[in-house]
Amino acid sequence: MAIAISQEAFDAMVRENMEDLGMDADEALADAVEALTLQGADLSGIIKRVPGEAAAAEVSPMVRVLDELKASHSASGGLGQDLDGLVSLIDELRGLCCSGDGTENAAIAVRNGGVEALVALCASARVAQERLLGSALKALSSLLRDIGSTEKFRQSEGPKIVMDILKGGSESSDLLDAGFSVVAAGSAGNEVVKESFMDLKVDELILHVMREKSKTNVQSLYDAIRVLLTPDDNRVVASQVYGYSRRFAEIGIAEVLVSALREQVAPSSLPSACAALKSIAVNDEICRSISENGGTDVLLQCIDEAGEQKNKVIAKSCCSLLSKLAASDANKSVIIQRGGFDRSLKLASRFSEDPSILQEVMSMVTVLTLRSPENAARAMEIGYGTLAIQAMQRFPSSGQTQKQACLMIRNLVVRNPENRTILLNDGAEKLIRKAKVMHGSCKDAASSALRDLGLDNYNA
Repeated sequence: MAIAISQEAFDAMVRENMEDLGMDADEALADAVEALTLQGADLSGIIKRVPGEAAAAEVSPMVRVLDELKASHSASGGLGQDLDGLVSLIDELRGLCCSGDGTENAAIAVRNGGVEALVALCASARVAQERLLGSALKALSSLLRDIGSTEKFRQSEGPKIVMDILKGGSESSDLLDAGFSVVAAGSAGNEVVKESFMDLKVDELILHVMREKSKTNVQSLYDAIRVLLTPDDNRVVASQVYGYSRRFAEIGIAEVLVSALREQVAPSSLPSACAALKSIAVNDEICRSISENGGTDVLLQCIDEAGEQKNKVIAKSCCSLLSKLAASDANKSVIIQRGGFDRSLKLASRFSEDPSILQEVMSMVTVLTLRSPENAARAMEIGYGTLAIQAMQRFPSSGQTQKQACLMIRNLVVRNPENRTILLNDGAEKLIRKAKVMHGSCKDAASSALRDLGLDNYNA
């Protein structure tokens, strides 16, 4: 873990280099940066200046904007009376976080009270001041990038303040989008913030918004669902998100998401909606429920349309979700009965030069053929063995493509010995051994594929 250091400690080290060691200003500054970096100090957000030569606001435009923002908010009594001035400053702050130096500017803002200032502004503004709140929430989401910033957000009662805004401003699509972007950013990598939002019943709010805003697309809402249900905090041994996913399913969010995919999601938001639904599908019961509510049919239709429109982002996201649903044995037959094999092979042919699409298709077929010799026979019959061979031939440098082809070959042959001869005659052994040598990530999958093809020297 990186060592925390304050701006004051950094300035003191530069000053010591100059006064005690006789270094000139530039040398003292460079030496302090190098020494602290070697010691493992976290210098993100530290303003690298020579103390006394320039004020922080002169060195960093972010500090200047923050100082002006705090002064303006304080002068207006926290009520945002100078609306245009405040909005302009907030938008400038957000612009600095989205510039080429955005990461460093965001870190400087966090170190200098930016999160607390924006949360306080949101708390004092009225819901009717939609433009001010929208700008403040968007700026806040741009600052929440790591555990340090999300902890400041939590300690400032950010989750409760944002939830109050979302509840009061649920008629405004722009306010909802900005607010849920903060939910997503604030929850990323922070289990405690996720728990705070769940304690505040964010799941019930999400369900209400999705039911009430039937003609509106709020993409950040889908992102918030995905992040809330992702176990991404490496400080936690056992995440609670599995239980959260079940809560989302139990109150009907999965069902509403399927309806959204069927009727109202804009193409730009569809991948996010698929990712949200995938994060809810954590067990067999939920996967079956999604399929029974029309999820399989919707996804297959989206896959057809993505192929026709050459939209690889939608194609990948739909295939990925369909693979998750196929983990339920009950759904395997439904997917195949609805033409899943044929439609996915058609998609692969449309994107034959895109290895990322081929990987998703092969991943789905791998799941569909798991423990199912009937499905493996059908897959070979319509051409998935050929797809595996061609993918390995066309993309030898793509380790993920090679690995996924090996995994699919395993399931095509492990319970279907008749398929082994066909694939070996097509050159599978040579391709698999080449992948094993070229890609360390393929070693285990390649060895297993060679073994299941009936070859004795599969570890060679």
